[in-house]
Amino acid sequence: MPAMLGCIPVILLPECGDAVKPDASPTARALLALELVQGSPGITAERIAGKLGVSERAARRYVEILREAGIPIESERGPRGGYRIGRGLRLPPLLFSGTEALGLVMAVLDGHHDAGDPTDSVGSALGKLVRALPEPVAAQAEAVRRSAAPAPDRAAARPDPRTTIALVQARAEGRRVRFGYRSEAGPERIFEVDPWGVVVRHGRWYLLCWSHTSSARRAYRIDRIRDVTALDATFSPPADLDPVATLEEHLAVGWEYQTEVLVEAPADELSRWLPRALGRVEPVDSGTCRLVGTTSSPIWYAEQLAAVPRISRVVGGPELRRAVRALGERLVAAALAG
Repeated sequence: MPAMLGCIPVILLPECGDAVKPDASPTARALLALELVQGSPGITAERIAGKLGVSERAARRYVEILREAGIPIESERGPRGGYRIGRGLRLPPLLFSGTEALGLVMAVLDGHHDAGDPTDSVGSALGKLVRALPEPVAAQAEAVRRSAAPAPDRAAARPDPRTTIALVQARAEGRRVRFGYRSEAGPERIFEVDPWGVVVRHGRWYLLCWSHTSSARRAYRIDRIRDVTALDATFSPPADLDPVATLEEHLAVGWEYQTEVLVEAPADELSRWLPRALGRVEPVDSGTCRLVGTTSSPIWYAEQLAAVPRISRVVGGPELRRAVRALGERLVAAALAG
């Protein structure tokens, strides 16, 4: 019998790529067939048979075994027909390999530092997953969970999951939302926005959107959003929207201090690895480009520039030039002291 994760059966499968044993039981083959249907909706009996190394008749029999177990598998005839998981009251099993299960535990520990706290929602969910695993894999997962000591990310700011879900659902339904937002310094304000996408960047969650209140593109920290209400008005995001690139470009503008740096490198070469949050890369000629942006901290910006190769000139602004000069003097002094 499969273990239960909440109300979802959790089944441990052989590692991906493992050969199906000739003496595998019909139930084991049926579960592998289920994984194929889950991973490739519309898969045909012929393809299932080919993956499992059995006849098409046997593949259809495995599908019937799954249906008898209460898993709603639908079939459609025709050139585009095949098997897929249908809608039903019972959720299909979650199928994990041992490596996938351990990888999930490690990913949770890496991204959420209260994962060992059973009173935390993520810690509680992780505990359910570990308890649902077969004993050998559960022991490995629990060992990783107990021995891992992740250093907290001081800059991380995780939002309320209910807020995040409300925004993601509104994005999926193409509905405008209204919410309260409190910036780092200032009273709470009410905004109406079209939620274009949710982006996670360096431990912080952002809502990229079009703000009807500000009549401009905006990025809001989700941990500062309160009381999300979906409205009747609908929207469609820009067809060519790249949420990550757009967010990083947005974070590079609108700050207090202007920045401009000349770099002896082609613009396309620098753009491939330079963080977009440092600014916009503009070609000057075939071998030179200009990095233009803004920052709230010239000292931080100067430190980032230390990793940029072949800087030929810091044009401005004056705050950035002073910060770069001070950083250079500190590094020279440290070298001479050694």
